[in-house]
Amino acid sequence: MKRKLITVALLAATIAVTAVAIAAPAPAAPARMDHAALRQVAEQFLTVQTAGLPGKVTVSVGAVDPRLNLAPCPAPEAFLMPGARAWGKTTVGVRCAAPSPWTVYIQSQVSVLGSYVAAAVPLVQGQSIEESQLAIMQGELTALPPGIATDKAQLIGRTSNLSISAGTPLRLDLVKAKPVILQGQLVKLVSKGNGFSVSAEGKAAGSAAEGQVVAVRTGNGQQISGIARTGGLVEVTF
Repeated sequence: MKRKLITVALLAATIAVTAVAIAAPAPAAPARMDHAALRQVAEQFLTVQTAGLPGKVTVSVGAVDPRLNLAPCPAPEAFLMPGARAWGKTTVGVRCAAPSPWTVYIQSQVSVLGSYVAAAVPLVQGQSIEESQLAIMQGELTALPPGIATDKAQLIGRTSNLSISAGTPLRLDLVKAKPVILQGQLVKLVSKGNGFSVSAEGKAAGSAAEGQVVAVRTGNGQQISGIARTGGLVEVTF
């Protein structure tokens, strides 16, 4: 009888311990930075960075590695790597300074649907470009080479550095401005300074477009550089 009482007592104690263990709350999982919040910070950053771009801008932010555990951050800061820009495929960094410093990088995509200028007809090397030879096209600007012209005014009156087939997107480095000063041309040097203005004649040592620097040799053999202007003028500022 005594043995039965001891057995019953032990059983009751075991049940009580088990009940306490079941009732005790499980330890809380360590807090971590919300990945959705990280992506939102990156997206807002790219939206601001692309505000001035021409055309319709679409920003897409990639996923954050779900295995990444970062301490919560009250003020995460987004940034671009040196030399990077918010254009096409890019990487946005998000960092935390305190209380636990960390940095994470998120792959992103900036798409820009806009207008660009293409050759409507074949362009001959050295030929002055006219408006009728140009066409406005629509496309993904980030997929085109850098320096694409987006306005006909950037090309009209310039000459092509090489022959270009119809339909080719026109880069600004493929054309040059029509010279307003030609090598050997007699020009008028206009010197301006604080409270004075004098002029003299000279001969251009090279050709130059509007706003470019050109060297001019005066009658006494002196060579002076100035800014080429329409009408055979060269401005020299002291």
